[in-house]
Amino acid sequence: MMFKRAVKYGFCAGVRIADKKVKKFARLGGRDGQILGQVVHNERVVDEMADLGVPTINSLRAADDGTVVFSAHGVPPSFHDEARSQGLKILDTTCPFVYDIHDEADAAIGEGAHLVFIGKPDHREVVGYTHDRDPDTYHVLTTLEEARAIDWSRYPSIKVLYQTTLNAEEFEQVVGYIESQAASVARADTICYATKENQDAVRELGADPDVDIILVIGGRQSANTRHLWELGREFKPTYLVHDVEELSAEWFEKVETVGVTAGASTPDYMIDEVEEAVRQLSTP
Repeated sequence: MMFKRAVKYGFCAGVRIADKKVKKFARLGGRDGQILGQVVHNERVVDEMADLGVPTINSLRAADDGTVVFSAHGVPPSFHDEARSQGLKILDTTCPFVYDIHDEADAAIGEGAHLVFIGKPDHREVVGYTHDRDPDTYHVLTTLEEARAIDWSRYPSIKVLYQTTLNAEEFEQVVGYIESQAASVARADTICYATKENQDAVRELGADPDVDIILVIGGRQSANTRHLWELGREFKPTYLVHDVEELSAEWFEKVETVGVTAGASTPDYMIDEVEEAVRQLSTP
């Protein structure tokens, strides 16, 4: 059996930097650190951090004295003040692209625009953008039905920003509808370049005639991993795998070439493990 990996896959620059920052903190003796939420959306990485002495907590109130790690997804600006008021040190691993969106949203508000975030309201990245804002200054939506329920003519100027892990093309109808109803709509280019490259690469993998099926490897809570799976299955039988125990020998019957890709929060060693497990399954 042959494996063909996508041209682009796996750890993006922001996730790789976050991973390295936490590991360096632990290596230099940081045993009083706690990560607010998963540092990246991958359970194996979260377990690895805990083994290094940097466990995950779900709220700042749960933080003991020491250092709080803000994940690659970012946090609301007020969390920085809250952490300092608790006497906590801060290790900030927020992706630079996420900070760019915070800045772009602030600038748009300063110019009098109403914000539209295309994304999931409970996603940690989106919560970071919206938590500190007046609810009257923004909407968060993903569906055409949600867009049609709002009177966009009320807003003289609108700025559209995307959750970085999404595929902007999937929401063209949503944004197009807003543009048809509002006087002035500007779109921000906020899709992470690594996310877009991974998505383009899985399309290329799907169009490859030599590839029989596609495996997408990543964490259960990873939005960008799920999007890769959704894109892949438009072309070929595509399976989303969180760990090697989820593999099924039936998937590989009469399969000669397996296409492989992975989400932006998936470390290389997980990809190697899955490929080796598939080899074992397919060995007579």
